[in-house]
Amino acid sequence: MQFFDTHAHIGLIYDDPIEQLRVIQQAKQAGVSRIVSINNSLHDFAKVYPTLKSVPGIYHAVGVAPSEVTNPGSNYIQTIEDNLKLPNVVAVGETGLDYYKQFGDKRSQIELFITQLELAQKHNLPVIIHNRDAGKDVYDILTQRLPDSGAILHCYSENAEYAKKCLDKNIYFSFAGNLTYRNARNLHETVLNIPLDRILIETESPFMIPSEFREKKRTMPGYLPSTAKFLAEMLEMDLEELSVQLWKNSCKVFKLPEE
Repeated sequence: MQFFDTHAHIGLIYDDPIEQLRVIQQAKQAGVSRIVSINNSLHDFAKVYPTLKSVPGIYHAVGVAPSEVTNPGSNYIQTIEDNLKLPNVVAVGETGLDYYKQFGDKRSQIELFITQLELAQKHNLPVIIHNRDAGKDVYDILTQRLPDSGAILHCYSENAEYAKKCLDKNIYFSFAGNLTYRNARNLHETVLNIPLDRILIETESPFMIPSEFREKKRTMPGYLPSTAKFLAEMLEMDLEELSVQLWKNSCKVFKLPEE
């Protein structure tokens, strides 16, 4: 079996490059063969990418998260475009809207989000979307500006009805370790009511620790099989069969070969 962690903040697990490589090796030993490395800022991307750019099975997204809206970086649009041309960069993101912590103001967040959707369209790449307490605006914007290559609603947090509204669009739903929480009924209902070929899984490392590892301080990419096992039990599927489908889904959205 092999698994694809579609969203891991490797640079937030450890600053030290040697420790980052150790985390990746541990993940591979656990069956996690591919990981998309995520950064919230262009500054962090510039720190992490040089260490990981040549590591087999590691891919990258480039973008500016809503948390960085007040300081996206000078000439950030050109910087994103330059970075999108680098080897193994497979997505724009993460980007999106976060009204929970009220980063900057809504208008600035929306402008930053739309700019990156336009870059994803221009470069024919999918976009990885952060959505916290901003579901209506995210949906409304995607209705008008969804890139042709689609989007991933990462660490999905809305309900089944919201997901159903998105099914007529090229949108995938990625579930993290919080899927394994008993009180995550909205997530449980969602996975039972959307097509299997729209589901991805992620660790959101170092956050969203799966229940099995709740005594740990941070999530690792190597914990991904725990979420996959929980999902398989929910769907009443064989874990190996599920892993094959999740792998296909992940490769499809990021335009990667399955082999």
